[in-house]
Amino acid sequence: MTDGAAVRRAVKAAALGNAMEWFDFGIYAYLAGTLGRVFFPSGSDTARLLSSFAAFAVAFLVRPMGGMVFGPMGDRIGRKKVLTLTMILMATGTCAIGLVPGYAAIGFWSPVLLVVFRLLQGFSTGGEYGGAATFIAEYAPDKRRGYFGSFLELGTLAGYAAAALLVTGLTAWLGESGMDAWGWRVPFLAAAPLGMIGIYLRLRLDDTPAYLRLENTTGRTAKEAKAQDTAESTTRGALGTVLRAHWRPLVLCVVLVGAYNITDYMLLSYMPAYLSDELGYSVTHGLLILVATMVLLMLVVNQAGRLSDRFGRKPLLTAGMLGFLVLPAPAFVLVRRGGLLAVSGGMLMLGMSLVCLLGTMSAALPAMFPTRVRYGALSVGYNVSASLFGGTTPLVITALIGATGSGMMPAYYTMAAAGAGVVAVSLMKETARLPLEGSPPSVQTEEEAAALARARAPARDR
Repeated sequence: MTDGAAVRRAVKAAALGNAMEWFDFGIYAYLAGTLGRVFFPSGSDTARLLSSFAAFAVAFLVRPMGGMVFGPMGDRIGRKKVLTLTMILMATGTCAIGLVPGYAAIGFWSPVLLVVFRLLQGFSTGGEYGGAATFIAEYAPDKRRGYFGSFLELGTLAGYAAAALLVTGLTAWLGESGMDAWGWRVPFLAAAPLGMIGIYLRLRLDDTPAYLRLENTTGRTAKEAKAQDTAESTTRGALGTVLRAHWRPLVLCVVLVGAYNITDYMLLSYMPAYLSDELGYSVTHGLLILVATMVLLMLVVNQAGRLSDRFGRKPLLTAGMLGFLVLPAPAFVLVRRGGLLAVSGGMLMLGMSLVCLLGTMSAALPAMFPTRVRYGALSVGYNVSASLFGGTTPLVITALIGATGSGMMPAYYTMAAAGAGVVAVSLMKETARLPLEGSPPSVQTEEEAAALARARAPARDR
């Protein structure tokens, strides 16, 4: 039976920590144009933007490595310790970017250092989402896992929105010249105090009940424990266990997360650059429209989590994927018409589809894997997919627009991803209101526990 106060503390620490992580990661996307001028000054505007998005994407190349290291580590030594470590590394990498001299000062070494610290960001992020989603899923009661899991994505949206607001405020205050000179550094340097808050919150928690129960009830002899720990003491051994025994849900996770990431990064990371570089809006206006969209999503994302608990994960995920299959074309037609109402209407159409995914995914993905390998399997599957499809989304869309000259390419790319997502959702198992695999049922009250016991008792004992 869950402890309500402990569940709330765990959700708060995971969600706020996740918000700090994605604030750090989001500020790069919203400063892409500025960073292109600071670190890649030669070439056309499109070439500079492509170079900046390439540095954005490079962090995703090492995310699978981070998942392969931190995921199995979280299954061996505990969720809490690894999540604290990822927070330290992310804050360090982000703060370091704010200290890198521009191209005008040190030339070639400036973009090199930028890429190095982006790699550190990406490596740490490889252990973040899988761990945070696992942390909340293992604390939450079975019947409310969708609701509590939705707070993780509330944290993601809050981090992105805070980053966008800070960049918007600085741009409005300093102008383009001031941002190019020094203003771009401020959001990155803010990572240090924000990171300390996240680290403090995570250090105050106990590890998840599911993980502690697994440690205490395995029933292995000392000889068996030593042999198994030796076999799984390396990343290679742990990954081999995951790939051999759980390859089917792992493949499904990669496809599902790929569709989800393309839709997510298209809207939350790429759209400000699209509005400014393709449609001529100022950076400030583009970010303000996105912030308004994210605030609206924050108001309803928990309700999507509640609905997934009531009606199931698959109906909500299907609704989101079908939305991205049919709505991007009319949404981008509206956006390209211009005007505040048309652009806001197009963004809202995309946002309502995205919220179905945001409110459900954090509960659906951890339930695909058993407790013993959950952190590792989810981290590997999630980050392989994010590396291939998520971080490359702004780069691919920009390149497609440059190659075809069509401003509708973001819509077409998103629709193709959603088609794959619909297939993946249809192959999923429904896990709403059910215990996590490898863990006993988790309930909130004694009455719920008694009702569950009666339902499971043999007929002759009733």
